[in-house]
Amino acid sequence: MVLGKKAMVFTLVTITILSIFAASYGAYSLIKDRTSINKRISTLNNFVNSVETDLPRQLYVSGYRAIFTLNKEILDTNSYIDDVNASVNELIRSGTLDGVTKNLTQDTKFSAIQTTLSNNAKKINAEIELLNPRIEITQDDPWNLKFTLNITLNITDKSGLASWNREASIISYIPTFNLVDPLYSIGTQGKVTNKVNQTPYETFDVTSLTSHFQNSYYKASTSAPSYLNRMEGNFSADPNGVESMVYPQVLTDAGLTVKQKSVIDYIYFSSSNPASQTIPGINNLILDNEHMADYDL
Repeated sequence: MVLGKKAMVFTLVTITILSIFAASYGAYSLIKDRTSINKRISTLNNFVNSVETDLPRQLYVSGYRAIFTLNKEILDTNSYIDDVNASVNELIRSGTLDGVTKNLTQDTKFSAIQTTLSNNAKKINAEIELLNPRIEITQDDPWNLKFTLNITLNITDKSGLASWNREASIISYIPTFNLVDPLYSIGTQGKVTNKVNQTPYETFDVTSLTSHFQNSYYKASTSAPSYLNRMEGNFSADPNGVESMVYPQVLTDAGLTVKQKSVIDYIYFSSSNPASQTIPGINNLILDNEHMADYDL
């Protein structure tokens, strides 16, 4: 009887211990699985963040090469770009312009960006798709081109644990500094190229105005065309416009005939000829009356 009771107690204790062990092991396994899942989601989330950080840089490189290619096209064909937005979209999507392959944009076109990101995704056992890319170029200041890439970003864990799918707007600004001005390219048949270089002067006297004029510096002007307008041969006034002064000596050195009209670039290279006057004390400087106050005259 005593031995039977002891055996029963021993059995109950054993069952209790085993039950506690089983419960503890189950809880441990659950915690371990949860930790593993959290770590995996964290890895994927970091990848999403890295993609959203890297895409503006990719867009900058692609956009800059596209603008450079269009400026070369303007010089080569001596004609403006009909639709800059459409041409940039073609260059970045397919690496072509009007159906002609452009070497400079081959490794920065959209498929190349997709391949780079896909290779990075494979390293963490994930897949990435950039769907429905749409690129828009605008300006919200005189000195930068604003590239906006609208896409559907789809990132999936190959194990089926998680996925991200959302609309994204990627923005990158490309400075116009040192970009060739299309007005000079067309206006001089490619004999004179002038690069956008912002004037260091805020106000003008004879000395600073002479330097501004002779270096064909640029200043912001709401009566002038923006850089995007210049690429399309649109001379209309724009809130983000810029203007320079055409220095006649540079034209003479290039074998071009100098016009006797206002040297403000979008006037000089157009058919308009507003009332103007020669500025005393500065050789060859002719300004239209509307621009006199803009240069403190």
